[in-house]
Amino acid sequence: MFISIDEKASSWFTREFEFNKPFSIRMFPQYAGFGQKHKGYSLAFSAECPANVGFTKEVNGITFYVEGNDVWFFEDTETCLTIDAHLDEIKVTYKEENCPAIN
Repeated sequence: MFISIDEKASSWFTREFEFNKPFSIRMFPQYAGFGQKHKGYSLAFSAECPANVGFTKEVNGITFYVEGNDVWFFEDTETCLTIDAHLDEIKVTYKEENCPAIN
Protein backbone atom coordinates (compact mmCIF):
# COMPACT_ATOMS: atom_id res chain seq x y z
CA MET A 1 0.00 0.00 0.00
CA PHE A 2 1.33 3.40 -1.00
CA ILE A 3 -0.48 6.74 -0.86
CA SER A 4 0.91 9.86 -2.51
CA ILE A 5 -0.51 13.33 -1.82
CA ASP A 6 1.06 16.23 -3.68
CA GLU A 7 1.41 19.81 -2.42
CA LYS A 8 -1.54 21.15 -4.43
CA ALA A 9 -3.82 18.40 -3.13
CA SER A 10 -2.77 19.20 0.43
CA SER A 11 -3.60 22.88 -0.14
CA TRP A 12 -7.00 21.91 -1.56
CA PHE A 13 -7.89 20.08 1.68
CA THR A 14 -6.86 23.14 3.72
CA ARG A 15 -9.19 25.37 1.64
CA GLU A 16 -12.11 22.94 1.49
CA PHE A 17 -12.20 21.90 5.14
CA GLU A 18 -11.34 25.38 6.52
CA PHE A 19 -9.59 24.07 9.62
CA ASN A 20 -6.49 25.44 11.27
CA LYS A 21 -3.56 23.07 11.01
CA PRO A 22 -2.88 20.53 12.32
CA PHE A 23 -5.93 18.45 11.49
CA SER A 24 -6.70 14.92 10.29
CA ILE A 25 -8.38 13.65 7.13
CA ARG A 26 -9.77 10.15 7.07
CA MET A 27 -9.62 8.41 3.68
CA PHE A 28 -12.17 5.62 3.33
CA PRO A 29 -14.12 3.57 0.79
CA GLN A 30 -17.69 4.70 0.29
CA TYR A 31 -20.26 2.40 -1.22
CA ALA A 32 -21.37 4.59 -4.10
CA GLY A 33 -20.48 5.34 -7.65
CA PHE A 34 -18.54 3.41 -10.23
CA GLY A 35 -15.17 3.28 -8.44
CA GLN A 36 -12.04 2.77 -10.50
CA LYS A 37 -10.39 0.33 -8.11
CA HIS A 38 -13.29 -1.58 -6.56
CA LYS A 39 -16.56 -1.70 -8.45
CA GLY A 40 -19.31 0.12 -6.54
CA TYR A 41 -16.89 1.92 -4.17
CA SER A 42 -15.34 5.35 -4.40
CA LEU A 43 -12.80 7.12 -2.22
CA ALA A 44 -14.28 9.50 0.35
CA PHE A 45 -12.78 11.95 2.83
CA SER A 46 -13.84 13.12 6.26
CA ALA A 47 -12.24 15.48 8.80
CA GLU A 48 -12.19 13.40 11.98
CA CYS A 49 -9.80 12.01 14.57
CA PRO A 50 -8.36 8.52 14.10
CA ALA A 51 -9.63 5.61 16.21
CA ASN A 52 -7.79 2.54 14.87
CA VAL A 53 -5.15 3.70 12.39
CA GLY A 54 -4.00 1.27 9.71
CA PHE A 55 -1.97 3.82 7.73
CA THR A 56 -0.96 7.44 8.26
CA LYS A 57 0.90 10.11 6.32
CA GLU A 58 1.54 13.73 7.26
CA VAL A 59 1.69 16.38 4.54
CA ASN A 60 2.01 20.09 5.36
CA GLY A 61 0.41 19.84 8.79
CA ILE A 62 -2.42 17.54 7.69
CA THR A 63 -2.47 13.94 8.86
CA PHE A 64 -4.06 11.74 6.20
CA TYR A 65 -5.02 8.33 7.53
CA VAL A 66 -6.83 5.09 6.81
CA GLU A 67 -8.58 3.16 9.58
CA GLY A 68 -7.47 -0.45 10.04
CA ASN A 69 -10.76 -1.88 8.77
CA ASP A 70 -10.48 0.17 5.53
CA VAL A 71 -6.95 -0.91 4.55
CA TRP A 72 -8.35 -3.55 2.14
CA PHE A 73 -9.39 -0.78 -0.24
CA PHE A 74 -5.81 0.46 -0.63
CA GLU A 75 -3.92 -2.86 -0.68
CA ASP A 76 -1.80 -3.91 -3.66
CA THR A 77 -1.93 -0.51 -5.31
CA GLU A 78 -0.71 3.06 -5.19
CA THR A 79 -3.31 5.72 -4.53
CA CYS A 80 -2.33 9.17 -5.83
CA LEU A 81 -4.08 12.38 -4.86
CA THR A 82 -3.44 15.34 -7.14
CA ILE A 83 -5.46 18.28 -8.45
CA ASP A 84 -7.39 18.37 -11.70
CA ALA A 85 -6.17 21.79 -12.89
CA HIS A 86 -9.21 22.36 -15.11
CA LEU A 87 -11.78 21.67 -12.37
CA ASP A 88 -9.67 22.66 -9.32
CA GLU A 89 -10.84 19.47 -7.60
CA ILE A 90 -9.14 16.44 -6.13
CA LYS A 91 -8.16 13.82 -8.69
CA VAL A 92 -7.63 10.27 -7.46
CA THR A 93 -5.73 7.73 -9.52
CA TYR A 94 -4.77 4.16 -8.76
CA LYS A 95 -1.58 2.72 -10.19
CA GLU A 96 0.55 -0.38 -10.05
CA GLU A 97 3.70 1.71 -10.64
CA ASN A 98 5.25 4.62 -8.71
CA CYS A 99 3.25 7.84 -8.71
CA PRO A 100 4.84 10.94 -10.24
CA ALA A 101 3.56 13.04 -7.32
CA ILE A 102 5.64 14.33 -4.42
CA ASN A 103 5.72 11.86 -1.53
